[in-house]
Amino acid sequence: MQISLIRFVFVCLCMLAFQGNAATSKDKIAQIEQHIDRVMTEFQVPGVAIAIVKDGEVVLEKGYGVTNVATGQLVNETTLFGIASNTKAMTAALLAQLVDEGKISWRTKVSDIIPEFQMPDAYVTRQFTVIDLLAHNSGLGLGAGDLMIWPHTDHSLSDIIKGIRYLPEESSFRSEFAYDNLMYIIAGEVIARVTGKPWHVVIQQRIFDPLGMESTKPFYSMIDSSNKNVANAHVPLNGKLNVVGGNFLEKFAAAGSVASNVKDMGKWLKAILNEGNYGAEQSLFSERQSHFMWQPKTLLPVSKNATKDYGMNFYAYGLGWFLNDIHGYKMVHHSGGILGMVSKVALIPEEKLGVVVLTNQQSGSAFNAIFREVLQQYLDIPKTDWLAFYQQREAKYAARLVEQRENQAAARDVNSKPSLPLASYANVYKDNWYGDIEISLHDGQLHMQFTRTKALAGVLEHFQHNTFIVRWHDRTLEADAYVNFDLNEDGSIEQATMKAVSDKTDFSFDFHDLTLKVKK
Repeated sequence: MQISLIRFVFVCLCMLAFQGNAATSKDKIAQIEQHIDRVMTEFQVPGVAIAIVKDGEVVLEKGYGVTNVATGQLVNETTLFGIASNTKAMTAALLAQLVDEGKISWRTKVSDIIPEFQMPDAYVTRQFTVIDLLAHNSGLGLGAGDLMIWPHTDHSLSDIIKGIRYLPEESSFRSEFAYDNLMYIIAGEVIARVTGKPWHVVIQQRIFDPLGMESTKPFYSMIDSSNKNVANAHVPLNGKLNVVGGNFLEKFAAAGSVASNVKDMGKWLKAILNEGNYGAEQSLFSERQSHFMWQPKTLLPVSKNATKDYGMNFYAYGLGWFLNDIHGYKMVHHSGGILGMVSKVALIPEEKLGVVVLTNQQSGSAFNAIFREVLQQYLDIPKTDWLAFYQQREAKYAARLVEQRENQAAARDVNSKPSLPLASYANVYKDNWYGDIEISLHDGQLHMQFTRTKALAGVLEHFQHNTFIVRWHDRTLEADAYVNFDLNEDGSIEQATMKAVSDKTDFSFDFHDLTLKVKK
């Protein structure tokens, strides 16, 4: 009888402990949901979807807000969003599979698979490996060549491969981090050539189908037309949300084209937190590759503010993932962004914790505030009001942009005039990596058109001397740029260069890498 009583007491204690943990988990979720509501209101985010994985189970899988401010359709756990650069981890996983299968190694030379691949430097071309495609250490600048892929262009993969050799180098090979989409596009082509199948077929067969990610598509255009549960992208402009078409990089898929929802992304998080394992003794990739992808390959600097604000002491990029510590925990993470839509995936491997946040507005402050709230609910770390933190950061950023505009205006020589008649600036200009850009004169106004990019069309306003500003017709791009003309000694135009006017302009508008020569 005494043994039975002990067992009874033990069972009761276990039940109480379980109920206590369940209540704690419920409280955490309630706090997170309240936080999401506040964040959406503060940063004008129409719709958010989130999934949280803890200890191998999905503890939250839900949508909030609307897919489109005009229709009011509600977001739920199956609403499809563009995950953008969170696709990169999947591309890295596909390469890890090929390494496991012995079809390539991480040290395989890219030129052995793609003979026409050339970097600006011949030595770099010979030494460039599969690892280098994923580690953002090519020596090219931040976002180099992105204008070949974004906004939507008629450039082909062949154009990109040919264009890379003409991009300017900004550092020595493997010495510095500079985020680079083009190398992930090349990584997708490596996968295609090794497997003999297009990247979109390989990712469907090797990741989406095995994990049961039934709604996830490699391209937005592959979403069934009858499926209306799809988020629309929104861009805030002058206090108003504008619904935009989005730009989903379909032709350059391996860098960021996947459309998914939190129901499916939860399955992806469970597998990668479990070192690639899923189902009954099945795996996407080996434990060895899991660890290899999450090891630092390229180091990034850590500021004093990052240490103070985030508890960060190291920062690096692995293969398809950023890596850093957060108050002693290792965090593996990535963000994704396309026009009007941003997302975040963050993992704490030692705690078997993962979160994915999908949004249909381009506020980085919103997804950062949400995922950091999730982490502090589940980790033993200092508590921070992340909404207030990012509100303050946004206010400082806005003030800095105002100061920048004021400084630009103050430095302008308002009495200066162009050196040449406007008609002299009207030419077809050619850049070796981008292609042709046309400046034409109509009704006394200069117009610019990037011939491979329909959206990059605008008017040139004189700024000072031989510098103009191109104002794009599509104001949601927020990418107006200086256009500066250099003259020869005889007064003819030697070349034109460009530079974004505002620090707010996305780095993928790499106007500064263009050298526009008058086309003969």
